[in-house]
Amino acid sequence: MIRQLVPARRERVGIRTGLRWKLSAAIALVGALVAIALSLVVHNAARVSMLDNARDLADERVQIAQRNYEQSGRPNFPNIKIDDSRLPPSLREKVREGRRATFVSDRTGGVPDIWAAVPVKDGHVLSLHTGFTDRSTDILNDLDQALVIGSIAVVLGGSALGVLIGGQLSRRLRKAAAAANQVASGEPNVRVRDAIGGVVRDETDDLASAVDAMADTLQERLEAERRVTADIAHELRTPVTGLLTAAELLPPGRPTELVLDRAKAMRTLVEDVLEVARLDGASERAELQDIVLGEFVARRVAAKDPDVEVRVVHESMVTTDPRRLERVLFNLLANAARHGKQPIQVTVEGRVIRVRDHGPGFPEDLLAEGPSRFRTGSADRAGHGHGLGLTIAAGQARVLGARLTFRNVRPAGAPAHISAEGAVAVLWLPEHAPTNTGSYPVMP
Repeated sequence: MIRQLVPARRERVGIRTGLRWKLSAAIALVGALVAIALSLVVHNAARVSMLDNARDLADERVQIAQRNYEQSGRPNFPNIKIDDSRLPPSLREKVREGRRATFVSDRTGGVPDIWAAVPVKDGHVLSLHTGFTDRSTDILNDLDQALVIGSIAVVLGGSALGVLIGGQLSRRLRKAAAAANQVASGEPNVRVRDAIGGVVRDETDDLASAVDAMADTLQERLEAERRVTADIAHELRTPVTGLLTAAELLPPGRPTELVLDRAKAMRTLVEDVLEVARLDGASERAELQDIVLGEFVARRVAAKDPDVEVRVVHESMVTTDPRRLERVLFNLLANAARHGKQPIQVTVEGRVIRVRDHGPGFPEDLLAEGPSRFRTGSADRAGHGHGLGLTIAAGQARVLGARLTFRNVRPAGAPAHISAEGAVAVLWLPEHAPTNTGSYPVMP
């Protein structure tokens, strides 16, 4: 199936965040930066405009005071002073040059002072000193408050917009991921593009179409390989059967035993290859029956190998296919006997069956990627065989709707380089009958 070409997923340690929150945070950050920049520009522009108006007003007043002084010889305009010692040096320099000028200085607290000065004919200097009016300060404060409220509204609105847009995009991507996982689980009829739905086309639709095309291509290649494998195995069945029949007619002796042994091994291999091809075709269906799991396992194991220890921790009634369950159980026992060491132990606990041996353990690639055909593992656990036993067991478990896992037994706290003390295969039968695999009940 397609999932055989997909590497096993590995959990990545890190902080997981949704797309909607990332998009919302990005829009909020951009909105905040724009709002702050505009607020500063508007605040400075308003302040400069108010100061310019105040300077123009002070300049008009000092001109009126100048005309009155030249006519009457005395300052008769409010707040006008002659030769004020507090006059700012830069403003005093401008007046010495015979120019009328204004100047703005900041007092403690940031409140501006407005100065206006003009030289008169008798050599004196008339100056006017006023502060920023309370009305102007109030207007500027009100403007700042409005800018703050507007900035907060922009940030909140942008965040809400980001949540809405990101939520829609995230929802489509989650649907696409769920559909892709279904395809990877062996459901070839699922289409990612149909799963995400929607009327508006965007890059998500392009991604979904690409995934669908890739899945179709992989499915076609896998189906072609499966047909070739099945055809070759089917064509080999007849000559192998004939070879086995002819070998049985040979006179007794050591050569005859060798020929029979190899002919039987070849027939077993052909049958296993055909079974793998059928399982890959996803056309197998379980014939469901109710069985008492512990009693069933104990009886079948005793008939297969009386030396295997069976322990029923908790008995349970399950709905499954007895023939396929027996196939899985026997393949696990054969793998333990071939590659492991005695004693071999089978434990039944509820709906869980564990098969343990005391050998060198499963190879790391099998633990990471699962069983693979024609790969028997490392040299210490691969004396002989074709690697099809666990592959068939995993395929039959899928038909049963069960889960088959593998792990090694290590001493508590032992580092990874310490050899394992055995291998454990665990079959987890489903709580409910696996009708989602197309299986059907068999009436008693």
